[in-house]
Amino acid sequence: MSLKKKIAEKTGMKNLPSHYQIIGHVFLAKLSRLDKMQKKVFAKAVMEILPYIKTVCEIKCIKGTFRKPKTSRILGGSMETVHKENGILYKLDVSKIMFSKGNMLERQRLVNQIRNGETIIDMFAGIGYFSLGIGKLSKAEKIYSIEKNPLSFKYLRENIKLNNIKNISPILGDCRKIKKIKADRILMGYFPGTEKFLKTAFSFLNNKGIIHYHNIYARNDLMKPIEDVDKAAKKAGYIIKSFKQRTVKSYNAAKDHIVLDVEISKINQI
Repeated sequence: MSLKKKIAEKTGMKNLPSHYQIIGHVFLAKLSRLDKMQKKVFAKAVMEILPYIKTVCEIKCIKGTFRKPKTSRILGGSMETVHKENGILYKLDVSKIMFSKGNMLERQRLVNQIRNGETIIDMFAGIGYFSLGIGKLSKAEKIYSIEKNPLSFKYLRENIKLNNIKNISPILGDCRKIKKIKADRILMGYFPGTEKFLKTAFSFLNNKGIIHYHNIYARNDLMKPIEDVDKAAKKAGYIIKSFKQRTVKSYNAAKDHIVLDVEISKINQI
């Protein structure tokens, strides 16, 4: 029986959410169709059915450059938790920092692509969404993890220690202002508007390498991602040798979260 059916059976309530996230000991759901009392009843039922849940929260939206969730606690205690995924521990406060479990397969997929001895730059590291898995599960030589949100950076540093990772160098700042580092592989795990950072990505890349470019695109215009990358590559003096494009997940009714794995080389290196 699904959790939704169990809650309905226990409470007699309708209009229950079909989608939710469990992050560590925190349960998150959109509950706009429930009134204040119903939300309390819902939260109590969740905690009784799932004893490991210690806090139930309502998430309303995600806003701003730092992708901060608008979250309120309905029942329970701390909204700071430690979430485990693919053997990696992620410490965060769900009321202040977004964590998308919908990207889990993408995080796992990326680890499997890393080659031994690579140097990697994670341009939008957050709390270590991609960097931690690469650092712990691959044989990358060095990972530069750049993050400009001071709170996310705090958790990034804590998570590096929590996972006992030695090959990550965290850097606090805007990736567009970071100089003198180069890499074989560039991670661009930020959206929307990622195309504005392509110039910076190419400035980080060695004479050849791979860029993982994430962005949001209209479902009926799926040539646009590679067109954007190709345009930026030519401006930077690179050429695309090969690419793979995949849909990570649906973003809304008309758009998808797309990732491109692009193999690139300097024009004079061909």
